[in-house]
Amino acid sequence: MSKQQQPVDARTDDAFAQALEFDAVKGRSLWDDARHRLFKNRAAVVSLVTLGIIVITVIVGPWLVPWDADFTDWDNIYSPPSLSNGHYFGTDAVGRDLLVRTMEGGRISLLVGLVATLVSLVIGVAYGTIAGYFGGRIDQVMMRIVDIFYALPFMFFVILLMVVFGRNIILVFVAIGAINWLDMARIVRGQTLSLKRTEFIEAAVTCGATPFNVIRRHILPNLMGVVMVYITLTIPQVILVESFLSFLGLGVQEPMTSWGALVNDGAQDMESAAWILVFPAIFLSLTLYCLNYIGDGLRDAIDPRDQG
Repeated sequence: MSKQQQPVDARTDDAFAQALEFDAVKGRSLWDDARHRLFKNRAAVVSLVTLGIIVITVIVGPWLVPWDADFTDWDNIYSPPSLSNGHYFGTDAVGRDLLVRTMEGGRISLLVGLVATLVSLVIGVAYGTIAGYFGGRIDQVMMRIVDIFYALPFMFFVILLMVVFGRNIILVFVAIGAINWLDMARIVRGQTLSLKRTEFIEAAVTCGATPFNVIRRHILPNLMGVVMVYITLTIPQVILVESFLSFLGLGVQEPMTSWGALVNDGAQDMESAAWILVFPAIFLSLTLYCLNYIGDGLRDAIDPRDQG
């Protein structure tokens, strides 16, 4: 009796193990696989950690430094980096601590990047999805409007806003976000045109799903991969645009500052006080590099053609 029971138990154990293995493979979603591939990318992981340190530093750092961003140390004007006087990054032309101003500037630069990217994300995804899904004359009219906005010089648009409404940090968000949504709209439109021809979209329409439900439940979830990658590439672009505007004197104004404004100040005193340029430029460059490597890692992780 026991001899006959052993083969049955062995087959039962094998079947149970195969079932567990099947469930484990079946239960792993595409997002889980993408996350696994992302964390295998060393450059992306190092960039994530580095960017996290930078974000925590610029958020928490000003509270830990004994100097205020606007405090003037008259005894240490144009002071180079030093541990003895407490100005670890040195001071600027009016004796303000460069360390705390670099962290304060990082807050503004990252805030501009996030808010402007969010504006372009909301407008661009909604606009591109509607144009791509409905197609026809609606698509033609909507994309001709995009072409008209593309024809407007960006700097002319920003200067016009500054002249009409005055210089305001909110205008920087609006101006940059109002231009960057154009690229997002075109990318989302192209992806939507491809998705609406797939069988599961046609099946949803055949079953009586409304256009709003098709977009919300079927198209938008399948766009998230492309959108996430584009966000990581848009944020550094927006930060760089804001830095360029601040470098020209059209961006953030005193008493606020940003990395671009600090680089502008440092460029004027580069020969006599190089540290005023070096430290903000390091933070700005490092952040841009990290965001670009994260974007590359997300693209490689999400792209099914790279899965092997």
